[in-house]
Amino acid sequence: MKFYISSKGFKRFNILRPAGGVSGGGYWQVMKGRGSPGIIRRISHRTLLLPVLLMLAFVLPFMFLRVAYLVLESSSLCSSPLDCMRLRVFGGSDSSLLREELERALEEVHNNDEVGDGIAEVSPESFTDLVKDMVLNRQDIKAFAFKTKAMIMKMESKVQSARWHESVYWHLASHGVPKNLHCLHLKLAEEYAVNASARSSLPSPEYISRLKDSSFNHVVLLTDNVLAASVVISSTVKSSGNPEKLVFHVVTDKKTYSPMHSWFAMNIVASAVVEVKGLHQYDWSHEVNIGVKEMLEIHRLIWSHKYKYMKREDFEYLVDHEKDLEFLSPSFISLLNHLRIYIPELFPDLNKIVFLDDDVVVQRDLSSLWHLDLNGKIVGAVVDSFCGDGCCPGRKYKDYFNFSDPVISADLRPDRCGWLYGMNVFDLEAWRKTNITRTYHRWLKFNLDSGLELWNPGTLPPALIAFDGLVHDIDPSWHVAGLGYRSPQVSLQTLKAAAVVHFSGPAKPWLEIGIPEVRSLWTRHVNFSNKFFTKCRIEE
Repeated sequence: MKFYISSKGFKRFNILRPAGGVSGGGYWQVMKGRGSPGIIRRISHRTLLLPVLLMLAFVLPFMFLRVAYLVLESSSLCSSPLDCMRLRVFGGSDSSLLREELERALEEVHNNDEVGDGIAEVSPESFTDLVKDMVLNRQDIKAFAFKTKAMIMKMESKVQSARWHESVYWHLASHGVPKNLHCLHLKLAEEYAVNASARSSLPSPEYISRLKDSSFNHVVLLTDNVLAASVVISSTVKSSGNPEKLVFHVVTDKKTYSPMHSWFAMNIVASAVVEVKGLHQYDWSHEVNIGVKEMLEIHRLIWSHKYKYMKREDFEYLVDHEKDLEFLSPSFISLLNHLRIYIPELFPDLNKIVFLDDDVVVQRDLSSLWHLDLNGKIVGAVVDSFCGDGCCPGRKYKDYFNFSDPVISADLRPDRCGWLYGMNVFDLEAWRKTNITRTYHRWLKFNLDSGLELWNPGTLPPALIAFDGLVHDIDPSWHVAGLGYRSPQVSLQTLKAAAVVHFSGPAKPWLEIGIPEVRSLWTRHVNFSNKFFTKCRIEE
């Protein structure tokens, strides 16, 4: 076979037949005559033009239709029709093309900050609305990505707002007095007025001498909650190996005195002695009265300052400030809550006492605490944490104090752990020889002069300063706190081993928002069959 090639293409080619036949070793030779050996057929470019034209006549219409289809389809799928055609024609399936375009659009939208509150407000309300918008308006992938981002931003904003309001309502629920507890106090006050046995002497005359006898184990309780006080005393007596040595001193305010007295007069605690005393029954010196009033007023100013600050700031979406809602609780300005700094004046004849908050449950015998050697310190308290190395969340000094103030930052360390209030051993005899109460008042006045910004509201911050260097660290198993928060980070083993479990936090066990997982530790000490509980529908 021979080819003849010129600058204009193929001129001709010859096929030579071999001389020896079909299977011989020569060449076929094709000439002009059909089947004639030795005749050469020449094919010019004009001869080839006709079939090419015929082929193009069939192919071009199909190509036109395909290109037209791609252009129309690319207007809704791609940001660039030419780019879409290039990918379709030169490679890539429909799914891969759509994926690449979607990735490119999402990346562009992600890096674009134009989607703000204005766009989010007009975004589709649901996925169905988004689909309708895209189909009816025949929008491209880029528009789809922008509207999807705006819709998600709007939904995220709604979720954050809902979470914040839920948290606000949850804390508000912790501030009020439940209807059943209010009912209980009214029923007991009525009983005090009409029933002589409800007004009987507490304690009985034969036990009066125990109230000042240092050989007994004295427990102090400052509370205006009858139900809570009954659980503290009941659990302490049940857990005690020697309950006849226990003497409870319940201090309450004037409005709660009659229901509190009525309850313990008609529900005698076996073996132990209970004294109920109202603040109106104390005969304090003028100096103490002035000091108590000043203390309470400054604490109220600190609370009010924090409240005004929170109103000025926009906390709508700042979850980190959720803990600040706890500071708005009325307990932070309660006289009974702050009066613990005056325990030596409340009980001038006692030398050593165990102080219990009204939101604790005693699970183990506390007798050894009255014989605990405090090594010359004033207060025995849990400092080390059951959370492992370091403090439990929210218990460092930086969680209580404002370290942007130079006075605070100079005297205190932010990572230091604060000791726990709520179950403490106080050596009142040693306390009276110190200037703890005066130091407490001095720092309150200094905070007042410093714009009320040295620490957050509460009893503990000024006490951490006043008792600094005078705290004896006791084993963490004596006091496990934090059971009044949403998710108590306490293991079941730790709870079982604890001598005292403390429902510190907003979710008190007598409230409906009490945490069910730990509330049973408290409810098992409530006698729900009591007639007053039944009348007021206090149920488990």
